[in-house]
Amino acid sequence: MRRFAALLALLCCSCVAVEAGSDRASDWSEVRAELTRRVEEDQALRREYVAADTPTPELAERLAAVDADNTSWMKQLVTRHGWPTIAHVGEEGAGNAWLLVQHADQDVDFQEQCLVLLRAAVAQGQADRTNLAYLEDRVATHRGRPQRYGTQFVSKDGGLEPYQLEDPARVDEWRAEVGLGPLAEYAELLKSQ
Repeated sequence: MRRFAALLALLCCSCVAVEAGSDRASDWSEVRAELTRRVEEDQALRREYVAADTPTPELAERLAAVDADNTSWMKQLVTRHGWPTIAHVGEEGAGNAWLLVQHADQDVDFQEQCLVLLRAAVAQGQADRTNLAYLEDRVATHRGRPQRYGTQFVSKDGGLEPYQLEDPARVDEWRAEVGLGPLAEYAELLKSQ
C-alpha cells in the first residue's frame, strides 16, 4: 500500500511539473506562431471587408466568426498563461495578442480584463504603450465613456470623427506620451483611406 501511495504521489508530482512547465520556450514559440497565423487571417479578412464596395452579409459573418474564435482562443491563452509578454512571444507576438483583443468587441468584459493585464505588462516594459492607449480608448467607448487618446472614430455625416474625447485640449499631449502623433494627423490619415 505504501508503494502504491508513493507511486501515486510521484505520478501527481510529475503531472504538476509538466503543467508548471507550460512556460517553456517551446510552448511560447507555439503561441507566437499561432498568434501570427490568427492575425494574418484577421487582417486578410479585414482588408477584404474594407475593399468591398458593399460588404456582403456572408463576409460580415465570416469576420464575426473569426473574431469570436480568436476571442475564445485568447481567453484560453490568458487563463492558462497570463498576458503574452514581449519576453515570451517577442514584440510582434505581443502586438499580435493586443490586436486580437482589440478586435474582441463582442466581449468587452474580456477586453477590460486584458486591459488590466496589459497595463501591468506596459509598467514592466513587456508591452507597447501605444497598444495600451488603443485598448484604453476601445474599452472606454464600449462603456460609453469619453476616450483619452482619440484612437476611436465614428461615422458621422458621411465622414469620420473622433468618438467623444475626455479632454480635447490635452489629447495631443496624452497621445505624445504614448508615442502617437497629433490627432489631426491621425484623422487625416483615416479620412484618406
